[in-house]
Amino acid sequence: MKSSVRAAGSALAVSLVLIGTAVSGAGAAPVAPAAARTAATPGSTGTSAVSWTAPLSTRGRFIVDADGTRFRLKAGNWDGAQGSWNGSGDINDAASHHGGQNSHGIPLGLDRVALPTLLADFRALGLNSIRLPFSNEMIRATAPVPDAAVAANPQLRGRTPLQIFDAVIAALTADGFAVILNNHTNTTRWCCGVDGNERWNSHQSTRQWADDWVFMARRYHDNARVVGADLYNEVRRDVRDDPNWGLGDDHDWQAAAQEAADRIQTEANPRLLVLIEGINWTGLPVDGLPHGRPTLAPARTLSHTLLVSGKLVYSAHFYGYTGPHHSGATGLGETSDPRYQDLSREQLRAVLHDQAFFVSQETGQHFTAPLWISEFGVGAEEQGTAARSWFGNLTDYLADTDTDFAYWPLVGWSTDGQGRPGGDSWALLRYDNAGKRSGVLDGSDWRAGAWKRLMTAPQRTGPVPLTPAWHMLSLDHRDFVQSLSARALGDWDDGARKAACPDGERLIGIGHTQGRGLCTDAPTARDLRRPGGEFAHGRFKGQCASDTYAAGIAYTNRLGHQGTPDALLCRPLS
Repeated sequence: MKSSVRAAGSALAVSLVLIGTAVSGAGAAPVAPAAARTAATPGSTGTSAVSWTAPLSTRGRFIVDADGTRFRLKAGNWDGAQGSWNGSGDINDAASHHGGQNSHGIPLGLDRVALPTLLADFRALGLNSIRLPFSNEMIRATAPVPDAAVAANPQLRGRTPLQIFDAVIAALTADGFAVILNNHTNTTRWCCGVDGNERWNSHQSTRQWADDWVFMARRYHDNARVVGADLYNEVRRDVRDDPNWGLGDDHDWQAAAQEAADRIQTEANPRLLVLIEGINWTGLPVDGLPHGRPTLAPARTLSHTLLVSGKLVYSAHFYGYTGPHHSGATGLGETSDPRYQDLSREQLRAVLHDQAFFVSQETGQHFTAPLWISEFGVGAEEQGTAARSWFGNLTDYLADTDTDFAYWPLVGWSTDGQGRPGGDSWALLRYDNAGKRSGVLDGSDWRAGAWKRLMTAPQRTGPVPLTPAWHMLSLDHRDFVQSLSARALGDWDDGARKAACPDGERLIGIGHTQGRGLCTDAPTARDLRRPGGEFAHGRFKGQCASDTYAAGIAYTNRLGHQGTPDALLCRPLS
């Protein structure tokens, strides 16, 4: 959702083997040397600098730099390269584009503001990172953008959208910003209703989508400050079908994200963070029919396990005019469900926790990861009490939970390019035809107070200690060998489904059915509870103590058992 009105086989084969590889780093993908230190400014004024060292990784619920120092994503969405055409009318007419802003398939504002000025304004907001959306169509566009689209940056004339995307990334990273690539749309048009860009494979196969991610990750491989791959934006229902999380079909977002992550890490750039958003919408928005916004809730029982650990970040989007069961529509598609802005402060916090914040707030689980609220926003011209209160409540919750975030959108026009009123009032920074700026840094923008509180609130800083990892194995639909060293051995049991823990982790638990396993690198037992979470939801399961490993697995083929594991042999690590 964005800143305008929107329509909104058997689990275990008989000869299954689950292997835990305890050899630290065996077969791990090579990691390039860390980049030199670079200035980044997460403060509110843009005047104080802290250093960070690329690449970024994760430790428990926190993102850290190469020195193990907390790096909180304080980001903005610099949109435009994903497309601004609304899908009807003349694509060359600004009136046919969101907010009257024809982006020409490149980041907004380059027609009226020089790149160094834009970056200085980003610094003044206190940002240290940029989410940079793109479309798959942009990658293949061969025509240069019109000169008028880069009027304030004449050095970019004659370039294609992808070449301008390159130049923007080079400028951002040279100035010390971390850049997260975001595959926002298949086709270069405004998102996110029923627009033909609902799923990663709406206009292409999952393989082609993953191919494009390999292409983009390789393209910026040598720029260590390109730190992340945000796999797809707001996966949602199209006219006929829902996406799902774990059914194993071609609408399975959980599996598609796992596939793309594996390919990025093995074929392109294992240094990148992999950022996976929850499901934005399923069902028909009609009272009496099932519908809602699953977000990250399915990750409680089926999470992701990457080949290269310490790289997974989960993400979610929240806007006041939408709701946990409200599409955000008015008129057609509107239901009687409450919107987020209709909830009390306490109700909002409870809902947000259940939908997304649990992944970072409930530590020591198989799903525990940093959470990035990669889109939220509200209009500068918003007069509604509920919407204004929601924005304050959300930013307070982001501050109180020390959560990573990215505001939508960062840059907008304050006119339509013809001197008439227009542009995007949701943008934090708005520029008129002459490049004059307005927004939260100027004048009486009501959002400035909440923004300042968010940017200056106390947060975790400094070194973050290493945290035991807990990861799931799942054989619901296919092999799940997440060990690079085990993959190098080839298929050790042809015809049977197989799983293996990531290198450096060991198998510690197994489900009686469904082919679920639990991996960890925890060195010792730290408490009496069973860490790792509910890794085989609704099923019997066995789990060794944290300072042991699963040295043996017994199974039977007697009637009713179907080759399921029945016993674990646990042995101490030492």
